[in-house]
Amino acid sequence: MTDSSPTVTSPPRRNSQQANTPQSTTSTNNNRDGALVLHANSSATAWWSRFRYPVITAGIVLLLSPFTFLWPGQESIDPTNYAERTKRILKTTPFTAAEARHGRRSILERWIVRDTLEQIDVTRRFIREHPKDLEYCDTAACARKAFKAGRIASMIGIEGGHQVGGSIASLRQMYELGARYMTITHNCDNAFAMAASTVASGTADSGLAKLGKVAIKEMNRLGMMVDLSHVSHQTMRDVLSIARAPVIFSHSGAYAIEPHLRNVPDDVLRQVKHNGGIVMAVFLNRFLNMKHPEQASIHDVADHIFHIAEVCGWTCIGIGADFFGMSNVPIGLEDVSKYPSLMEVLMQRGATDEQIRLLAGENILRVWGNIEKSAKVIQATGEKPVEEEYERREWHKGFSTDPYMLRGGLEEALKNGAKIEEDVFDLDAEGRPKILST
Repeated sequence: MTDSSPTVTSPPRRNSQQANTPQSTTSTNNNRDGALVLHANSSATAWWSRFRYPVITAGIVLLLSPFTFLWPGQESIDPTNYAERTKRILKTTPFTAAEARHGRRSILERWIVRDTLEQIDVTRRFIREHPKDLEYCDTAACARKAFKAGRIASMIGIEGGHQVGGSIASLRQMYELGARYMTITHNCDNAFAMAASTVASGTADSGLAKLGKVAIKEMNRLGMMVDLSHVSHQTMRDVLSIARAPVIFSHSGAYAIEPHLRNVPDDVLRQVKHNGGIVMAVFLNRFLNMKHPEQASIHDVADHIFHIAEVCGWTCIGIGADFFGMSNVPIGLEDVSKYPSLMEVLMQRGATDEQIRLLAGENILRVWGNIEKSAKVIQATGEKPVEEEYERREWHKGFSTDPYMLRGGLEEALKNGAKIEEDVFDLDAEGRPKILST
């Protein structure tokens, strides 16, 4: 993709201990759509309370346009005051992304797919209970339309490919249920790829797995966004070498600025530019300043943004704060009320109104739309859904009498020494179900 935005020379890095409150400035940007991604705490609604570890992460994608006001002098929002947060968000936010998320769990855990489905159900019901403020959206065009109507466009994503249970069919069904992006890994490896956290523990980087290659193929066919935050560096390179549609990094930084394995190396940034994708700058302190995370500030975030823009172009940079994933926040970016301060810092350091517009939302909406267009082109060729199965899949003995579309996979698995499971339950002498070991 050709970057038509102005050439930018990244200014010197700012000391995190410098003043963090910029002077007020005024933007003359025109009234256009834009979007900004952040991850906000989810409210403790009663019927959410049973979800303890498997949580819904409310990821807010803010459309901060037009920038005709910058909330000068506003105080920080109490993170537990959900009513006030909603009012503040509604001023500029048409877009939320609910992420079904699990932590370090085996891809073979039986309950993962079930719990992911339950989280999608909760998300859809939550959106329906707030029709004045929220609108479910599964296209970029819907997000723009909802914003113009004064509602927050709400989408669904899956943070970690292990949540589809190592199954392309499950991935397909998650898309049918409304999931529009999947982070290929979270903080654990899965059937598709290696995670950055695994490499950080000292394991050699094996990158994208065999099943991961066909998962990317299927996601491109469906029009599902491929999210490369959390994956290892080799996984990033492997995916970009085969992707037929733009990719996203929903919350990552620049590795050249801070060498954390969750950040994106320069060679990958150049690949993202060629791919037409987007890297959304994260606010997590330890990704901004590994040695002294408590000193991370708004200026560190600006450093990452300018570097990504310098290497990749202003057409492939966005904001992906990940507020929900933080135990601490950068100085000067305590909550969503501080976004105007970040935009002021960027403008003071040379960013133009047009570059701010791209950063604040136009880029992610354009990328999402281009992913949808790529899928239509692929589908027009008549490409069929992917049928491959995970090589470590455990088959149930009942599949020997199941439809032919499953039998072929079972027969191939048996040749390769696959494990065949027994029934999970049987009947005792009195005809009641009894639990058997598996």
